[in-house]
Amino acid sequence: MFLKFNEHNDTIFLDTNSENFQTKKRVNVILSPSLYWVKKVSLPVKSIRKIRTLLPSLFEDTLPPGRYSYQVYKSGDDFLIFAYQDKVILNTLKNKGISQAQVKNVYFAQNELAHIEKAMKINDTQSIYLQDELLVLVPTSWLKDSTELDMSSIHLSSNHIRLRHFGHIISDRSIYMLYGMFSLLILILAIEYFITMHKISETTEMRENLFAKNSLMPTMIQNRSLLQEYKGVYSIQTKFREYVSYILSLKLTKDQRLELLSLKNKKLYVEFSGVSKGDALNIEKIFKSKGMEFISNFKNNSWRLEIKL
Repeated sequence: MFLKFNEHNDTIFLDTNSENFQTKKRVNVILSPSLYWVKKVSLPVKSIRKIRTLLPSLFEDTLPPGRYSYQVYKSGDDFLIFAYQDKVILNTLKNKGISQAQVKNVYFAQNELAHIEKAMKINDTQSIYLQDELLVLVPTSWLKDSTELDMSSIHLSSNHIRLRHFGHIISDRSIYMLYGMFSLLILILAIEYFITMHKISETTEMRENLFAKNSLMPTMIQNRSLLQEYKGVYSIQTKFREYVSYILSLKLTKDQRLELLSLKNKKLYVEFSGVSKGDALNIEKIFKSKGMEFISNFKNNSWRLEIKL
């Protein structure tokens, strides 16, 4: 048996005993009472948001074991509360030839068919009818009179639900906790980012003021290059003072004299007179013990040294 489709809205009636649907279009789905549990309750609460937290306890003694989602709608002075299993509905859709991508919205038959005045057949063996304002599913053989359900006469309400593909794995509470933790993490990172940017701005301003005050170069690269240059000059000057101190502290005989002490191209030039080769060897040992690098030679009765700084 095939139900008539609402061609304008592409609406189907989904039941566990429905025949396979032959359509590739996107569809709105009305759930049979076989796919959800419903209660009509009167509660001393006006806010639907407050009622949502009570829904699991209101169904506590009714539902078989499983992972459920819940929904609530206002119905006059009372409330209609629903419990359903996302996984069961998704599997039923798949088994009947409807993919999740084809589903626009999902509705409860309780909301969309509350206007029917007599029993309606949903397949060859089952019918639905209203009893005490609740839509119930019964075998057609129990009823004296039952007509076919015409989907083209249904005007969908705004009371639809959205199925969660992982609803059977992650509870609403867990999702809200994860969302809260993720939001808190984003807030902490945002605060750290703004604090870091503020510190960078302060540091940049302090650096620019320091550069201007000390007549430094405008960029760090230029200043690092200048620093290396100054370090080289400092190293040469330090060695120059040390080596000159060593040279001037030599104990020369009255026949020996320091004739030349000159700095040129990072080298120290020294010339002695009256120094024999034996004396030169003794002086070289002293210089080497001080870590001095040099070359020496004798020329025209003079002993000359070229010392690297």
